[in-house]
Amino acid sequence: MTGRRRLGLVAAGATLLAAAPLATIFDKWTWLLQVILTVAMIAGAGVLTRTLRFPSWAQALGMVVAMVVTLTWIFPSGHELLVPTPATIAHFGELIQQAGQDTRSYAVPVPDRDGLLFVAALGIGVVAIVVDLLTAVFRRPALAGLPMLAIYSIPVAVYLDSVPVTPFIVGACGYLWLLVADNVDRVRRFGRRFTGDGRDVDVWEPSPLAAAGRRLGVVGVLVAVLLPLAVPTVTGGLLSQLTQNGPGIGGGNGTGNGKINLFASLSGQLTQNSTVSLLKVTTNEKDPFYLRFGVADQLTPEGFGNQAPNGNTLNRGSLPDPRREGATGQTTFAQYHAEVEVTDALRQSMAPLYSYPVGISDLTGSWAYDGNQQVLYSNRSTTSKQKYSIDYLRPQYTPDELRTAQELGQNDPIRRAYTSVPANTYVDTQVAKLTRGKTTDYDKIRAIYDSFSKKYGFSYSLSTQSTGNLSEIEAFLKNKVGYCQQYAAAMAWMVRAAGIPARVAFGFTRGTAEDGDTFVITNRNAHAWTEVYLQGFGWVPFDATPSAGVAGASRSDWAPDVDRTTAPATTAPTAAAPGSSTTASAAPNQRPDKAGDNTDLTAAGPVSTDEDNWTGLLIGGLIATLIALLLVPALRRVLLRRQRHSATTGPPPAVIDPSTPGPAGTITGITVTTETVRAREDAHAAWDELIDTMVDFQITVDPTETPRLTAQRLVREAVLTEEPAGAAELLGTAEERARYARQPMQGAELTAALRQVRAGMSRSANTRVRLRAALFPPSILLSWRLGLAEAGTRAAELSGRFGEWVTRFNPRRLVNRAR
Repeated sequence: MTGRRRLGLVAAGATLLAAAPLATIFDKWTWLLQVILTVAMIAGAGVLTRTLRFPSWAQALGMVVAMVVTLTWIFPSGHELLVPTPATIAHFGELIQQAGQDTRSYAVPVPDRDGLLFVAALGIGVVAIVVDLLTAVFRRPALAGLPMLAIYSIPVAVYLDSVPVTPFIVGACGYLWLLVADNVDRVRRFGRRFTGDGRDVDVWEPSPLAAAGRRLGVVGVLVAVLLPLAVPTVTGGLLSQLTQNGPGIGGGNGTGNGKINLFASLSGQLTQNSTVSLLKVTTNEKDPFYLRFGVADQLTPEGFGNQAPNGNTLNRGSLPDPRREGATGQTTFAQYHAEVEVTDALRQSMAPLYSYPVGISDLTGSWAYDGNQQVLYSNRSTTSKQKYSIDYLRPQYTPDELRTAQELGQNDPIRRAYTSVPANTYVDTQVAKLTRGKTTDYDKIRAIYDSFSKKYGFSYSLSTQSTGNLSEIEAFLKNKVGYCQQYAAAMAWMVRAAGIPARVAFGFTRGTAEDGDTFVITNRNAHAWTEVYLQGFGWVPFDATPSAGVAGASRSDWAPDVDRTTAPATTAPTAAAPGSSTTASAAPNQRPDKAGDNTDLTAAGPVSTDEDNWTGLLIGGLIATLIALLLVPALRRVLLRRQRHSATTGPPPAVIDPSTPGPAGTITGITVTTETVRAREDAHAAWDELIDTMVDFQITVDPTETPRLTAQRLVREAVLTEEPAGAAELLGTAEERARYARQPMQGAELTAALRQVRAGMSRSANTRVRLRAALFPPSILLSWRLGLAEAGTRAAELSGRFGEWVTRFNPRRLVNRAR
């Protein structure tokens, strides 16, 4: 393979390594597969055009065409067959617009959105083409570092926390690989190289000057990576992250950095972590309801998912006042004030707040409010160490008032948006049975809400049972065991099936009371509940999860604790929580958080679902595969040594002197091997093993020496003692006799001699040399490198023949022949 084609492949590999920073941007690994396919197609087009000796502009055009065709295949519009059409280009434009919207709606790590995946594949493809042209065409590999560095700037620009260091190391290795490959190619074009003593060396063996330059380059990269670990900063850096004591609140399904996943899954099992304080809330509301930070309203057969919030920034307009909106025209409100203090453990892009805020102040950074979802979010800032104030309204209504809510019309936009459900006969049957005879929306909701009680066999548990062949919702309703996400999602599903708008809300229970009006909220208070829309009252909360399993739970007059069997000892004031009563909330609010009371959102700990189990197995498999690949050279060396030892294993040690008289084929007291051909093969196998052992222990091998001189030099350089020295001389004599004598040495125990020599060389070598000889034998690596070079030469010859064959069909030549 010629130098330019080889450099093109190296440029493709370096580009893939430089794409490592995108691993911190995406939640899953779909982008990597698409990027690998795109870069591979571009590299293949580059190799093909250079094999056919196309001009530079044709090479660039060929790679662009390959990229466009690949993107068309990965992101089809449905109107083409691999060949891009105008509809394909229009589809690409829509994907770019979608990516722009997603970048404003999602915080890292982002999910697998088609627009974001398309932009990633397109961007890396363009970088691959530029790097290829700079490296293989213009021979300026150093400039190729600029587009590769542009990839690393992406997490620097969008990452909310400190940028991980691992992607930089991977990308730097790709850049160094590119520079080394270009240097080797330049040297190859100048022929053989020589060291200071006049001895020629292989092209991959560094001269003293080149070796010094490579060491300086490696040291420079290591210093750039490790220096932040030793330099203290005001806000903390890598060192503070590695040494911090408090564990962050990790999200589920791969989300880290304190973010909480907003997917109300109906399956899975929650694993407990230690209790971590997230925030403190001081409010003049005596009995506050739940803090919320997000909603999930996209229903699939697996559960509820969230759509990106969309609202106005806080500094561009006032918050909507529900008292002036028709959706809550029948509701009366009481106004309260709260001070929120968030710890560094909660680092998410959605800020906790109470429902119906009318004023938010003191938040640092850029924040926006979505009035429909009632969430406060940011694309650039996090809640870490934020202190802010909230003025909010608490709705006050009674069950009788809610019964006056009129049913929404069939064409009402809210009903159309929040009542769609997947087809499920079992759920529809259960809903029809529960709501039979109910005339108002509230009574239908209460019938569904009351069914999630001990009376109907439901109980709280962090572990779920196997679903078997059932759907997730059907399995939960039949097993009747689960945690808050399952209760909230199941109730929302059933309410939707009854024709009433519903969604799932995410947030925190009110926590543990401290100093009267202050509440401490930990990861144990993460929670999910159902919100139901009633005309004239807006979104009304219903918490169907058994209150005994929820730390800091709160219940209300319209959604009481259905498992409570005794009447309360005292009565709460009417101005408490949203119409709340203390029938279910007083006791849970005053008791301290317990490990067994942990709620079940992903903030409370990692979710152990089937997907996570498969992810763990995949990671374990990848680690095992990597370890196995690293051990391949050592395994190959052991197998080769055993093969040679078996070839050299013979009868008891004896050295045959053919000049000694005796009966034909024997000498007195000594067993003689009569097959001289086998004896020569045994000697050659032993000598090959000795040469490889010398290479492994970094002892110079000179092909111009005779075997005896090589054995003598080995004794001197390896400082072999008496027994290993004698064994080395025996091996040298056996090889010399096998090469030049009419009668080879027969009956010698060459295997024992090899073991003695290897043990002697191991004793005289240092630890680094011994480890390298055991784990990464240089003899095996050298043989593989020579094999690859030979295979490359054969491939180059075949490609040259193919090119010559292709040129026979050059249209220009055919025209000239016609003339």
